[in-house]
Amino acid sequence: MYQRALQGYEKALGPDHTSTLQTVNNFGILYKDQGKLVEAEQMYQRALQGKEKALGPDHTSTLQTVNNLGLLYSDQGKLVEAEQMYQRALQGYEKALGPDHIKSKTVKQNIASLGSSSGSVYKSDSELQSSQFKAEKESEKRPSRLRKILSKLR
Repeated sequence: MYQRALQGYEKALGPDHTSTLQTVNNFGILYKDQGKLVEAEQMYQRALQGKEKALGPDHTSTLQTVNNLGLLYSDQGKLVEAEQMYQRALQGYEKALGPDHIKSKTVKQNIASLGSSSGSVYKSDSELQSSQFKAEKESEKRPSRLRKILSKLR
């Protein structure tokens, strides 16, 4: 289904249109979920480059793809790259949406899940638990993707 949608968007709107790029990002998610990590990275990189050009590096849609790359790198064991992507996404989300927004909190959770002591945004376990509690409350209103992320933290 994504393949037909992507072909249609590329033909009708062009390869650099934001709708086309979101479909490319969605392909990355699909490939990651299927365990096709090389293909997922290719899709995320294509989406990221296009979104940076079309929307700018700090647009929330661009940051979504940055966070997705972080998730992929984490799954690949590339923890330094994952943390770099997460930090970039966090800085952008906090600037655009504020530190208490669910997207900012989710990225903080992603950083904490790396187990990295360097550059960790959490000052204490209680801060992490408080943030996780708030994110879980928000997730009750959100789709299953956020619930999946939070379940990995338990």
